[in-house]
Parts: sequence; structure tokens; C-alpha cells
Amino acid sequence: MPFAAVMAAVSLTVAACDDGPAEQVGEKVDEAVDDAGDAMEEAGEEVEKKAN
Repeated sequence: MPFAAVMAAVSLTVAACDDGPAEQVGEKVDEAVDDAGDAMEEAGEEVEKKAN
């Protein structure tokens, strides 16, 4: 999960920029981090189900 934390910090830094291409990139990074976190959570739930 450290990778997700780093990406979140980067996305917050980029998202703090004014409107423009940098903000759009920041939003895409935010979405990617959210998607990655969701995928990790789902994978963890699947592992839990199979372990029980």
C-alpha cells in the first residue's frame, strides 16, 4: 500500500495546480489511485472468501 500512498501524495500535489492540463492530469491520477485501491480491496475480499 505504500505505492498508493505515494500516488495519493503526488495526486494531491498536482491537483493543487490551477485549472489546466496539470489539473486534468491530477484528476486522472486521483482516479487511477482510487481504482487501484478499489481493486486491492476487492482482491483482499476474494482472498478472504477463499480462505474461509
